[in-house]
Amino acid sequence: MTSSEELERFWAVVPAGGAGTRLWPMSRASSPKFLHDLTGTGRTLIQQTVDRLRGLAGDRVLVVTGGAHVDAVREQVPDLAEDQLLAEPSPRDSMAAIGLAAAVLERRDPEAIIGSFAADHAITDLTAFADAVAEAVAVAARGERLVTIGIEPTRPSTGFGYIQQGPPLEGFPTASRVRQFVEKPDARRAASYLATGEFRWNAGMFVVRAAVLLDLLDRWHPELAAGLRQIAAEPERLEELWGGLEKMAIDHAVAEPAADEGLVVMVPGTFDWDDIGDFKALSGLLAHEDESMTVVGDADNVRAIDSGGLVVTESGRMVAVVGLEDVVVVETDDALLVTSRARAQDVRLVVQALREEGRADLV
Repeated sequence: MTSSEELERFWAVVPAGGAGTRLWPMSRASSPKFLHDLTGTGRTLIQQTVDRLRGLAGDRVLVVTGGAHVDAVREQVPDLAEDQLLAEPSPRDSMAAIGLAAAVLERRDPEAIIGSFAADHAITDLTAFADAVAEAVAVAARGERLVTIGIEPTRPSTGFGYIQQGPPLEGFPTASRVRQFVEKPDARRAASYLATGEFRWNAGMFVVRAAVLLDLLDRWHPELAAGLRQIAAEPERLEELWGGLEKMAIDHAVAEPAADEGLVVMVPGTFDWDDIGDFKALSGLLAHEDESMTVVGDADNVRAIDSGGLVVTESGRMVAVVGLEDVVVVETDDALLVTSRARAQDVRLVVQALREEGRADLV
């Protein structure tokens, strides 16, 4: 069990980055999905994330976001202390973002335990989430291990990476050793993973002592570890040093090589979880059995006749859909998207094309 002393050393780190290109035109580089209320709760995704983490960490929540989003995050989470919002000068992927938080917290408390949880995930079973995080903290506090929370798969998804669990970890109720991390599979392989009962989705949730994370990083990417620790020691050099940091994901930088050496433990997450990666996922998350058309925004401005799917409306205009099934309609003040849920992943191709055409005003 987790002691109160261990939880008092626990800091929740929230990397808030990315542009959510598969949720265009609602989510953009200037206004990514974590700044939006996608679930109709009246709270944006980052607000919901901070809310549930404060149930475990209290005021010990640190957000890392891009410089362009600092003001918006400050507005949405106004009670964050000044030194609990770190701004990245440019995107350097998850290892630099999480590693910067770890380096900053290591200097404040050499025994600090951090848990990294993305700002744009949807979770409603807060009790099960808290139980999983508490066990992960207990494991991280008692050794030199990186702990991840693996989500029980509900379908053979090709959109997530997977974690293969090994034998149980003695002394803990549900934790097990990790055999390997595997990349996003094709449909056949994903089905075979589920059939074994050994695989869980990789949700990118990691709990570890801050110093242990940086020491592990130092083994495989010493220049990156040294650069992050240098920035923490001399914050005034952030702009100077940041651009030279290696750009890579925490999975490739630390989790995968650490798993190969038996240094990663998984705690199974039994809670509902969705990263809302595209409009099909959003539609599935919000759909009710008695509704054929799901609406995000002002439902009074949507008329659906013999139609089903998802409408996202932001402009205040009337949207009417007639005789279409499996449709996705997303309208904002300056853009309109019409596609099907089956092609939701391909929305990113629109963003790619707009970038190539130099339409920065739309992406």
